[in-house]
Amino acid sequence: MEQNRDKENVTHRLLAAKKKSGKSYNQIAEETGLTNVYVAQLLRRQAQLKPETAAKLRAALPDLPEELLDEMMIPPMRSYNPNLIQEPTVYRLNEAVMHFGESIKEIVNEEFGDGIMSAIDFYCSVDKVKGVDGKDRVVVTFDGKYLPYSEQKSEHMVSRLHLQ
Repeated sequence: MEQNRDKENVTHRLLAAKKKSGKSYNQIAEETGLTNVYVAQLLRRQAQLKPETAAKLRAALPDLPEELLDEMMIPPMRSYNPNLIQEPTVYRLNEAVMHFGESIKEIVNEEFGDGIMSAIDFYCSVDKVKGVDGKDRVVVTFDGKYLPYSEQKSEHMVSRLHLQ
């Protein structure tokens, strides 16, 4: 529980630095060379800030305290609030994945074989475009590395080789 309060406090301070800058996630992403979603993950302590990116983030958010930059370079506790699903945007994203998931899975298997999309070697961005009717549309891009499932042959199981 204490860890959650600490994370909430750090997140609150990080988001306050963003607000003080007056910059959008897209602007910070442009200045740092990151995706807009990754910037949001950094500021919500869902991703680790790499040392080579710290100076760029510092330049984009000059009021970011040094101790928060140091905190951001520690691997985060990646978690989420289970009540988050009640937030309408999150609920709709979940609904879309659940509704289209089976079809997406079939196409992944048809195009790549038996495997999955990595959520570790993964990029995500949110973009705004105009539809053919001139109305705003949301484009969410999931860009993950393909990971094939392995046939589990005992001869390839390294741990077995060491147990003998």
